[in-house]
Amino acid sequence: GVGAMTWSPLACGIISGKYGNGVPESSRAALKCYQWLKEKIISEEGRKQQVKLKDLSPIAERLGCTLPQLAVAWCLRNEGVSSVLLGSSNPEQLIENLGAIQASGGGISTEVLPKMTSHIVNEIDNILGNKPYSKKDYRS
Repeated sequence: GVGAMTWSPLACGIISGKYGNGVPESSRAALKCYQWLKEKIISEEGRKQQVKLKDLSPIAERLGCTLPQLAVAWCLRNEGVSSVLLGSSNPEQLIENLGAIQASGGGISTEVLPKMTSHIVNEIDNILGNKPYSKKDYRS
């Protein structure tokens, strides 16, 4: 009966794709107080994350959505997640993110959540390689 509220479904903007070619001067990661984010993005692990984003792009295209919409829908599709806390920087980002759960009158936005079948989720989980392992204790 307990649900989780997840935060930063776009990994501080990394999933938006804006860091694919480095750190733009106008981005959050370029701010002095976000040096930790910049270091994460330019690290070896950050480069591996960018490869995974490229691998996820065809799935988003097949579903007719953006990577941010796919990320929000993937979070909401996970068992135990009740809600996702969005940290949009502007109204356009908020509208795009909401496209994961509702249809939109224009642009790419379509309702993505109903398209998140177990096959799609497994495909995403295989690319990410970070699905939590649950070891059940049958003694209790």
